Amino acid sequence: MNNKRPTQNYYLILILGLLTAIGPFSIDMYLPAFPDIAKGLHTTVAQVMLSLSSFFIGISAGQMIYGPLLERFGRKKPLYVGLSIYLLASLGCALAASVQALIVLRLLQALGGCVGMVAARAMVRDLFDVSENAKVFSMLMLVVAVSPIIAPTAGGYITAALGWRWVFVLLMIVDVIILAGIYFLLPESKQPNPDFSLKPVSIISNFAGIIKHPQFYTYALTAAISAAGLYAYIGGSPSVFMGIFHVSEKQYGWIFALIAMGLIGASQINTVILKTYSSEQIIKVALACQSTIGVVLVALTLLGWNDLFITIFLIFLFLCCQGFTFPNASALSLAAFGHNAGSASALLGAIQMSIGACTSALVSVFQNNTALPMAAVMACCAIGAFSVFRLGRNIICQKARATAVEEEDVEMISTL
Repeated sequence: MNNKRPTQNYYLILILGLLTAIGPFSIDMYLPAFPDIAKGLHTTVAQVMLSLSSFFIGISAGQMIYGPLLERFGRKKPLYVGLSIYLLASLGCALAASVQALIVLRLLQALGGCVGMVAARAMVRDLFDVSENAKVFSMLMLVVAVSPIIAPTAGGYITAALGWRWVFVLLMIVDVIILAGIYFLLPESKQPNPDFSLKPVSIISNFAGIIKHPQFYTYALTAAISAAGLYAYIGGSPSVFMGIFHVSEKQYGWIFALIAMGLIGASQINTVILKTYSSEQIIKVALACQSTIGVVLVALTLLGWNDLFITIFLIFLFLCCQGFTFPNASALSLAAFGHNAGSASALLGAIQMSIGACTSALVSVFQNNTALPMAAVMACCAIGAFSVFRLGRNIICQKARATAVEEEDVEMISTL
């Protein structure tokens, strides 16, 4: 790890974790309010779910914008701009008079808040050794994973006591706290680079150079498709738990928190396991287990054997696997891009959120008052991620063998 003192590292990781968590926090806190939002805006829960999909789209598009800006202007200036946009959009959400306005304002909120996710990943690559990146990402997940514990519970209580609009007021307060932390505690990890071109052709060429790298596309897609299972759960869980199993808003918050503990625990166990096993080995086992759990969840749903407790237990195990997959795959996808960490981080996040937006929308489109749409999409994501990982690893190994043969040929010729 870098040569900062432990206390400095603690505050640094805390701020980076909060920056990464602003997106999940913005999602999780208003989930228990879906029925109240639908009632207050005279619409349906399915329509309110589209505001979740628009948030995912905003995060995806926004990260592609901020990647080049973080390379050109350094890390902190884009953070101030993006989080200010987030603040104003949150105010708009609190005052929204229709579901259409809420959908648009959530898009703007995501466009502002996603800068924290891009900058945090890039700064991990800036400030820490490559060998430490997976451990740092696991520590960031500890901060991020607190969000699914605190946010839905807080959102449920706030909605019950004050109404759903106050959820967005609390998000404004969180944003102001993060802005203060950036100003007082976060160092500038990369100086502005005026030579970095912001012309569309140069930006597209830069992204193309990153995405065609086997190391990047293998692990970026593995992380993104696996994480899409989490977003399918997030998008479908309000209907499943509150609509099908008839739990209250407060109970839903506690269930969401309990399931999130699997993600937290696994991400922290991951830092210990990394001392013995490689990231590739951990990903392989985690995805195999996650695929199996997904298939079992679908089978039990089709058979009608998935009561509340079985559903909670299986989703808990599913997210435990996610806690092992995501930090390792994210670290491996960025490992080769120290000179271009901002753009690589943006592309990673954009791929992740694009796939997440699609899966969340799929769960909404195929909603049939059962848990099957959520369960089926979760299972498909796990199986898809495992398939991409195996295929990508084969490509990387073949390329490595070909490179080794070429180097051996060159060495033999040079000795003649």
